[in-house]
Amino acid sequence: MMTWWVLWRMPALVAILTGLWWYGVRPIAHEQGWVRVDDRFVVCGAGGGSAQGCVVDGDTVIMGFGPERRRIRLTGFDAPEMDGACPAEREVAATARTALAQWLAKGAFEWNGADDPPRDQYGRELREVRRRDRDKSAEYLAATMIGRGLASASGWGADAVEWCDQ
Repeated sequence: MMTWWVLWRMPALVAILTGLWWYGVRPIAHEQGWVRVDDRFVVCGAGGGSAQGCVVDGDTVIMGFGPERRRIRLTGFDAPEMDGACPAEREVAATARTALAQWLAKGAFEWNGADDPPRDQYGRELREVRRRDRDKSAEYLAATMIGRGLASASGWGADAVEWCDQ
């Protein structure tokens, strides 16, 4: 039979365990799966000699060559299409592709998914991208592209941008 002091301690124990998870385990688990990328990227078709990857458009890159080739869809944002419905969309798409290549060229960055990232219906790897500075604050690629007006937010509840209406 449980006494009142045992029942009183149960909520306290639950609160302590929740706090340990929230402030101790959760941040560590969140950081797992991020991989440093030092590869050099250029715009696809622009040449680049020693580049290990190329930028297809404002939210897709290719890594490797031949059978090792991997298509990677960068997540958290949706860039306009290179073959968009109107000249305005195609213009923003070209600017987004250049901006992505420039962001990646700034140096090492990280993406999530480790060695086995999720994939979309086209077989592309899905990866979120960020760059962290010495004090560990992060610049997320999605926020940069959206903030510059070169992409729209993606995911649940995001409003699609009509690039031809702008």
